[in-house]
Amino acid sequence: MKNTSLNKLPLWRLYACGAIVALLTACASSAPPNAEMAVGNAAVERATGPAAAEAPVALATARDKMTRANAAYADKNYDLARQLAEEASADATLAEAEAREVRSARALAEVREGLRQLKDEMVRK
Repeated sequence: MKNTSLNKLPLWRLYACGAIVALLTACASSAPPNAEMAVGNAAVERATGPAAAEAPVALATARDKMTRANAAYADKNYDLARQLAEEASADATLAEAEAREVRSARALAEVREGLRQLKDEMVRK
């Protein structure tokens, strides 16, 4: 066995160094989720107009999660803030989709009613 500097160190020092490295790695916090927060806020703002009346539950969920994400960000709990911002963005997208579905169903009903009226008029003539 070669006589290296690691062989000269006492075993407890190697364990102590390893423990310190592990502790520092575990304590390292993630970077602030600036992009995720911006996307979440933009998604909620974008959904606020069309989804407010047609998808109030999904929109309220998105707003609540974004509020909680902002609070977690302020507390420097970046992992939770990132997760909540991503969920808020998804909920806002869902609210927009639900609002589009409601508007599409309403338009379809109007078209069907118009067709029914045309058929009735054709029968009378």
